[in-house]
Parts: sequence; C-alpha cells; structure tokens
Amino acid sequence: MSRKKVCILGAGLSGLSLALSQERKGNQVSLFEKDLQVGGVLQSIKSEGYLLDYGANTLSIRTKNTENYLKQHKILEHALDANQECSKRFIVKKNQVISLPQGPLSFLTSSFLSPLGKMRLCIEPFIARKKDNSPDETMASFVKRRLGKQALDYGANPFIGGVYASRPESLILKHAFPSLYETERKFGSIFWGMIRGGIQPSEKLPHSRLVSFNEGMQELPKRLAEKLSIPPVLGCEIKKIEFKNKSKWCVHGEAKDGKIKEELFDQVISTLPSHALLKIEWIGINAPHLFKTLAQTFHPPLALCFQGFKRQQIQHPLDGFGFLVPEKEKRKILGTLFSSTLFKNRAPKNYALLTTFVGGERNPELCNLPDNKILEYAYKENKKLLGIEGKPTFEHIKLWPKSIPIPDSTLDARIKAASTLSIKNKGLQILGSHLNGAPLPNCMVL
Repeated sequence: MSRKKVCILGAGLSGLSLALSQERKGNQVSLFEKDLQVGGVLQSIKSEGYLLDYGANTLSIRTKNTENYLKQHKILEHALDANQECSKRFIVKKNQVISLPQGPLSFLTSSFLSPLGKMRLCIEPFIARKKDNSPDETMASFVKRRLGKQALDYGANPFIGGVYASRPESLILKHAFPSLYETERKFGSIFWGMIRGGIQPSEKLPHSRLVSFNEGMQELPKRLAEKLSIPPVLGCEIKKIEFKNKSKWCVHGEAKDGKIKEELFDQVISTLPSHALLKIEWIGINAPHLFKTLAQTFHPPLALCFQGFKRQQIQHPLDGFGFLVPEKEKRKILGTLFSSTLFKNRAPKNYALLTTFVGGERNPELCNLPDNKILEYAYKENKKLLGIEGKPTFEHIKLWPKSIPIPDSTLDARIKAASTLSIKNKGLQILGSHLNGAPLPNCMVL
C-alpha cells in the first residue's frame, strides 16, 4: 500500500487521535489548528492559584476500549482519579439541594421522587414497548413513556441540561443514548435490559474510573500531540481547499502573521465544528451545498462561571460531584460543579472552587448579558442553595457562543450529508462531535 499524504483539520481530541491513527497506517500526516494550542474545547488555564477547565472537567473510563487507548499512548499512568466523594450527586428540589439515591435502600428513603413517582418507576418492566419503535422518538417522550413524568422532570431534564446544555425534548433517543433505544427494542424494558446485560457495553470494565490530570483536562490532548511524528501546525487557519484533477487536494492556510501556506494532499479529513466548514472556500468539489446541511447543527450558548471562596464561607459540605437544576425549579443556572472536591490542586489551600453553568437551550438569552451580570446570577443562586456568606474572592468567566453539538432531529440529514460528500469527493472525509456525539471516548480512535 502506497504512503498517502493526509491533511487533518482541527487539533482537538478527534483530530489528534485521527492523526495518530493515520501515522500508524504509515501515512504522512499534517495536522492544522487555527489556535496556538491543541485541545479544541479541552482548554485548561491557571489563575490566582486556581486550575480552570473550559471544556469537560472529567473523563469517564467505563470500557476496555477507552482504557486500552490511554494505556497504548502511555497516558493512563498520568491520570488523576477523582475524589471518592464524587460518586455522590445532588439535585435541586423545592429550593433544597438533595442527594440523589446511590442504591435501592437510599432510593426508597430519598425525597428525589414522591411515593407515586417511585411506584411509577417500579412498574417500568411491565410497560409495553412502543409498537413502532420510532427512530425519531425524543428522549423526553421515551422517559415519560417508560418511567413517568417525575423521572422526566427530576431525572432526564437536569441530566440532559448537565451533559448537553439542552432539553430532553430536543434530543433524539437513538442518537443521544443508543443503548437505551436498542435495549427497549431488544428486551422491551430498561429493567430487563439491565438484568440481561443489554444496556451494558460488551467491553465494560468491572469498575469505571472518573479521571482528569494534574494540569487539567487539556493535558490529555497535549500528551497525544507529543506522540505525533510531525508536530501540529498551530496558528494556521484554513482559508481555501481546492480539489485538483480529481485526485489531489490543495490546502491553503493562513498563519497568524499573514503568511500563506499551500500544500498538496491525497486526503483531507475534517474534525472541525460544522459551522467552521462554511468559512472555508471549497473549489472544484461536488455537492458543496451539503455544507449548509451540516451547519444546521444546533450548539446552544453556554457560560462557565468560576467562583472561588474561602472554604468557611460555604455552609454546604461540598461532599460530592456537584448539583443539577431541573427546569421545573425555574432557576437561572443549569448546575454547579464542586470543582475543588473533584480533584486536588483545583483551588488554593482552604479555598473552594465552584464551576457554574449558565444559559444553554434553557436560557440562551442570559449568555448575551455582560460578564459581571452572568457571574452575579451564578453567585446569587449558589448563595441561596449552598449557604454562602460574603462575596467570592475570585471570579472568572468563559463564554462559548456555540457549545455542545446537539443530536437533534437534524442529525440524520447531517450524517447523510457528510457521507454523500465523502462518496462524491474522493479523499474527503467529514468527522467530528457534531456527527458522532460529544462524549470524549467517542473522539478517541484506536
């Protein structure tokens, strides 16, 4: 097999992983990144003794595939395990932060659901499967149908708000949670699927791990970048891509100093966000209108509010991962992570760091407010719920105008568009989280 010259766009986790995969195949890889650092949305910064993650705060190692990937690249040995307390999760109900049940006994005694809500949950095995098993069913419809309205309002809704910054009404079940979709189709019930192993990945580890790194989550893409034979080309924005003579791709990039770089490739693989593809001038390709279909991806805006306090200012023990807020509670935040509880060295000694999420599909208008106003909303909500006395000693905000791509009703058309572009244009491949999902393990290719 002849050695190919491969151009990869975007040095996020997907791009880096693909670059390593292509190198293992013996290909010559050039990886281009517009920013001056690798990682994409996985960004970590230090400020005033605090360590802040702008993207994912943790990586969940649940399968052997994920574990093997990290071992293969000698990254697992650098992983930092989350504090054991983080298995405890909280939710807001009736203006109180309550602990979510962690087992059958705590489920029975918890106020998470009413007695009627618990009874509704218990009859799930006896609920008939949907006859047509609609591939377009939303997460909201599925949960309400199988588990009841309370499970939707106080389970699925806050969970989706925390994971996707979205609503369960917007997510298509088969795309967002394919294991649930397949479990009902195969076993007729979530409960029976769990009993028979239908909801469990075939390569599931005996015990899952929640990890980060001493330098924050950006350490993961940085370590992957170090494994490449040819370092990524940073600070280079791709302006134009031209398909020449039905065999070669001419890629035009512009560096931060204005210098233009041109190079011919056998193959172009994009891991860029779908909206970034519209900013590239595509010449000589078939079906360029399909890039507009890809750009239909919905990314709700999201603000991350980082606030530090003296530990004694907060009455809550912060003995868990954090809390989520159901939409039914009508608050201006989606939830708050207890970041300094999650991992060591996230805050100075005797201080606590809270990371609060504002906006999303639920309240997108809040992300248009001045930074100080968004931070004020985060502080006021946490003050009420966690019993905070006095003002924060540290504040920082990160705004993502386009945050997590949503697997909504447009995803089937977007997947088809990406496939058609690859079929009609030899050597072109469109990949990324806007097609295969936001969870980090989806971005890592062995």
